[in-house]
Amino acid sequence: MRLSLPLLLLLGAWAIPRGLGDRAQLTATAPQLDDEEKYSAHMPAHLRCDACRAVAYQMWQHLAKAEARLHTPDSRGQRKLSELIYTDVLDRSCSQNWQDYGVREVNQVKRLTGPGLSKGTEPSISVMITGGPWPIRLSTTCWQYLGEFGEDQIYEVHQQGQGALEALLCGGHQRACSEEAPVIREEL
Repeated sequence: MRLSLPLLLLLGAWAIPRGLGDRAQLTATAPQLDDEEKYSAHMPAHLRCDACRAVAYQMWQHLAKAEARLHTPDSRGQRKLSELIYTDVLDRSCSQNWQDYGVREVNQVKRLTGPGLSKGTEPSISVMITGGPWPIRLSTTCWQYLGEFGEDQIYEVHQQGQGALEALLCGGHQRACSEEAPVIREEL
C-alpha cells in the first residue's frame, strides 16, 4: 500500500507524541508586555542593546552583500563601494521591513530576537511576538544611528569588520550596550 507524503507526515505527527513515553510535555506562553513595550513609540531601555546589535548586523549585512556584487577589487584587493552606493545601501538597510525581528521571554527576561542576535542558552520552546511596534522601532533606531554617525563613518568602520561596526554603534561609554547607558524615559 502506497501513502502520499502529506498523509505520511500527518500519521507521523500523530504517532510521535505516543512514542515519547515519559518525556516532559513542552509548553510555551507569549511574553507579557507592559504598557511601554506595547504602546510607546521608542525602543524600551531594556531592549536598546539588542536593537543596536540588530541594526549593526543589518547594516553590515547589506554593505557586505553590496561589496560582494562588485566585480573589480581596488589596488589592495578589497571591494570598495562608492559613496553614492554605500549611502543608498545604508538607507535601504534602515528602510527594510524588519519583520524578522520580535520579542520573546527567556527565563523571565524579555529580549529582541532575530537575525544577528546571538541566541545564547536556548529554551527548547518559546514564543516570539513579531510585528506591531517592533519594526517601526527598529527602523527608527537605525535612522538614529545613521544620523548620529553618518554614512561615511559607518562605512569606514564596516570595512574593519562586523565587530568593529557593532562596537562603534553599541559599545563605549554610555552607548546602548554599556553598563552605564543612560535610561531616557519619554512620555507615552
